[in-house]
Amino acid sequence: MDIELLSSIPLFSELSEEELINISKQTVRQVYKKDNMVLIEEEIGSTMFVILDGRVKISRISDEGREVILSILCDGDFFGEMSILDGQTRSANAVTLEDTQMLIVRRENFLQMLYDYPQVAINLLKELAHRLRRSDSQIKSLSLQNALGRVASTILRIADDSGTIKHGQVEISSLPPQQDLANMAGTSRETIARVIKSLSQLGYVKKEGSKLIILEYDRFRQDFS
Repeated sequence: MDIELLSSIPLFSELSEEELINISKQTVRQVYKKDNMVLIEEEIGSTMFVILDGRVKISRISDEGREVILSILCDGDFFGEMSILDGQTRSANAVTLEDTQMLIVRRENFLQMLYDYPQVAINLLKELAHRLRRSDSQIKSLSLQNALGRVASTILRIADDSGTIKHGQVEISSLPPQQDLANMAGTSRETIARVIKSLSQLGYVKKEGSKLIILEYDRFRQDFS
């Protein structure tokens, strides 16, 4: 494992070179093809995953059989840690959206890391707190906002997770398909298309194929967060 690559992962970024070398010996690198089901909801889990390169969709299936997308993870993000921490079954499904390279860490190895390297535990808690705040915001968006607000809030979450900012604009290089956006925003594909068109006409965004540009990010966040 390339130590420089390992140090770029937020979970391990504050560790020394010697500590990173020790951690690299406890991980396995693996490439998953696009549309590969990595985790299945309710199965027993004994590993966690750290994304090195690629994107992974985290979702659940409702009682009515509808997919609800919780988040889309990318480089540096991790998932599968809940089963490791509490010993329970997986809480969601994880599917690769493109060819994705990941680190795999077994439960016993990760728990030992938390004992050996307190900074990893602190970084883990920071990320879990961030996810809890984001979930609270998502619940508020879905329950209180209209369709325009829900879709805009969803775009904001994607921009914050994987967008690139330059001169006040944020570019999302690969916006998820409309059905995935609908599953994230709790609406329909038709509504997604209509809202993005409206946002474009209002001067908030510009869409070029699968790329979406938020033209004035600060204004967009002020109006829709």
